[in-house]
Amino acid sequence: MNKLSRFLKSVLLLGGVTFLLGCAGPQVTRYAQEKPSLDLAEYFNGTIDAYGIFTNRSGEVVKRFKVVIDAQWTVQNGKKVGVLDERFTYSDGTTQRRVWTLTEVAPQRYEGTADDVIGKAAGTVSGNALNWTYTLALPVDGRIFHVQFDDWMYLMDNKVMLNRAAMSKFGIYLGEVTLSFYKR
Repeated sequence: MNKLSRFLKSVLLLGGVTFLLGCAGPQVTRYAQEKPSLDLAEYFNGTIDAYGIFTNRSGEVVKRFKVVIDAQWTVQNGKKVGVLDERFTYSDGTTQRRVWTLTEVAPQRYEGTADDVIGKAAGTVSGNALNWTYTLALPVDGRIFHVQFDDWMYLMDNKVMLNRAAMSKFGIYLGEVTLSFYKR
C-alpha cells in the first residue's frame, strides 16, 4: 500500500469515527446543574394535561393530540412505583389509552412498562431532565411497527414540562413527538 492510499484510508477512518461520535446525542448528566430539579414522583402526581404534535421527518405536522394523565405513586418493597394513566384524544377524534408503570430501580434511575412497550423503558433523571429510551409497538394502517424512542423531558417550573422524543426504526429517523405538560 503506498503512502497516498494509507493517508486516504486514515482520513476516511478518522472522518467516519468523527461522524459517529458527532452523531451521539447529549448525555443526561449534562443537565445535572439545571434547576428546578426534576422529581418524577412529585411532578407526575395528580392530574397533568399535555398537548402535542407528531411531525414526520420532513417537519410536517401529521397528528395533533391532547393527553390527560392521572398519576399516583406508592412505595412497594422500598421502591417508588408510579402509575401514569394516559388518555389520548387525537384531532381526528380517535382515542387511545396507555398505562405506564414506573419503578425507581436506583437513585434517579427508572424502568417503565406499558402494554404497547416492548420490554422495559430505561430512564435517567439528572437536574431538570429525564431521558427515556424504549421501543413502542406502534399501530399504523392496520399493521404494528416496533419503533425506538429517544425521549427527553425538561422541567421548566413546578407546573410546566417540555418533552421532545425522536422516533426511529433500524436507526433511520422517522419523526418527532413534541409535548407540553401542564400540572393542574
